[in-house]
Amino acid sequence: MFWDAGDHVFEVFSFGHLMAIGFLAINVLLLYSLKNKKKDGLSRSIEIGVAVLLLLLECLYHIWQLQYGKWKVSHSLPLEQCSISLLLTIILLFTGSRRLYDIVFFTGIAGALQAISTPVLFVNFPHFRYFHFFLTHIGIIWTSLYFTWMKGYKPTFFSLLKAMLFLNILLPFILLVNKMVNGNYMFLSRKPATGSILDFLGPYPWYIVSLEAVAFIMFFVLWLLFRERKHNQGKSKNYPGQTPV
Repeated sequence: MFWDAGDHVFEVFSFGHLMAIGFLAINVLLLYSLKNKKKDGLSRSIEIGVAVLLLLLECLYHIWQLQYGKWKVSHSLPLEQCSISLLLTIILLFTGSRRLYDIVFFTGIAGALQAISTPVLFVNFPHFRYFHFFLTHIGIIWTSLYFTWMKGYKPTFFSLLKAMLFLNILLPFILLVNKMVNGNYMFLSRKPATGSILDFLGPYPWYIVSLEAVAFIMFFVLWLLFRERKHNQGKSKNYPGQTPV
């Protein structure tokens, strides 16, 4: 039941879905409550621990797919927006790179929130894939907020533009891969059958253009919410522990 081929039907806003949303909310609130607390030597251990957990979950997911013959080049490569954000999140946790934070903060939070709200998921609690899906997406959001609230990193409008540029550089590459392997990475070939926000953005291929606008709006809102406030700028020009790589 935990590690079988997966036949537990997932339903949006079911108990399992609401439980995952509640778990995300609890972790965000807990992290927020600790943001003004004194930092200690445990922070680096936490970063490494979360990175290893996310990496282990992703490796186990590919092992599970291989075991049950589900691994296909058309849909198993780490080329979804959240898969790419997850890999960048793991590297961010290991390195503390400000440059990676600029991308992960916007693409990670926006993509993971959308994925958690309307999951493209075909198994339910307590299957391994359920835990992999929600823990990795929650991990992306948690890491972005951790570096914002606990490490003093802040998104800038320039980093917003950098994240948009990053997605648009990826776009032609993903389109090419989709064509070569008959895939649907980042839903650039067709909308997901399970329903998502794309259903409100027009028919193919126009919803891809609409996604650009939606991404910019979501990034802009995130920037407004988490940007450096003027009265704090003098205090946090140099972020403690920040690695400019």
